[in-house]
Amino acid sequence: MAIIRRIKERIGKIIKNKKKPTVAQKRILRKTREKAAKKEVLGTQELAIEKTKFYALQSTQVMPRKILIEELPPGYGEDKITLQVRDPWWIHAYWEITSQTWNTLSEKLKEDFFTAKRVLRVYDVSHIIFDGTNAHRFFDIEITVDSNNWYIDVGGPGRFWCVDIGLKLNNGKFIMIARSNTVHTPIEGPSWITDEEWMVPEDVFARLYGMGFGLGKSSPVGKAWQERIRKALFSGALASPGIASMASPVKIPKERKFWLVVNTELIVYGATEPDAQVYVQDRNVKLRPDGTFTLRFALPDGKQVIPVKAISADRLEERTITPIVTKETR
Repeated sequence: MAIIRRIKERIGKIIKNKKKPTVAQKRILRKTREKAAKKEVLGTQELAIEKTKFYALQSTQVMPRKILIEELPPGYGEDKITLQVRDPWWIHAYWEITSQTWNTLSEKLKEDFFTAKRVLRVYDVSHIIFDGTNAHRFFDIEITVDSNNWYIDVGGPGRFWCVDIGLKLNNGKFIMIARSNTVHTPIEGPSWITDEEWMVPEDVFARLYGMGFGLGKSSPVGKAWQERIRKALFSGALASPGIASMASPVKIPKERKFWLVVNTELIVYGATEPDAQVYVQDRNVKLRPDGTFTLRFALPDGKQVIPVKAISADRLEERTITPIVTKETR
């Protein structure tokens, strides 16, 4: 600013003296003005830089809008109950009953609606085609008005379950509103069911059994085969899954030649019409041309329940026979 003021003073003196500036004076005056303008610009930039030390410049970039995740709706507008398994002893049910359904029931039942109990009816439908009336047993659980889910203690593993939600009137009548899917609670321990694909004739089984001991594909019949198994067992070289027990192995002196091994299996066999459908423990069994069938199961200690169900070709008739086998080894 001081430079510009001096230039103005010099110009004022020239005008006062009424003398025209020479060419040299004009050149000097032009250069002086250019320098002054350049310094003024630099001064403005330095001032802007100094301000940015204390004030953040506003960004012109447009930030994207945050997309809010919508919450799940309180309902989907349909009467539905869903069942799921928690563990071998517990199942969990959750449901939705629309207000329109409750209003319809209220208008239809009138005073009975307000005295009725809201209940879950739990059906044991193990190994049957459930039609609403043929359950093995059922029990009711009274639920609160504002509840929408419930944990159910079924009291036993390895069973099939289905649940209805509805109203139980004072006279004992049950009005179903919705029916759930069917679930299967697992058993507590390892499965004792032998897959049908592994069921083989006796001679083939014996050969496979011998190969499992490293005896090759030769015939397992004879004392030589028995002697090889005996030596392998007593030498500790192998532990057969079919012979080894859950208890600690008994040490037998090598000089003793007397030995005993016991194992058990279960063979289930039967017959029906050749064109029927047969299910053993809910698994379809392929029948022979004459309608007979044979299945082979492992038989551990304990109680084994093996329901066998046959359905006629036209699906109008059904028969169920349930062998119950108990084994105790002493």
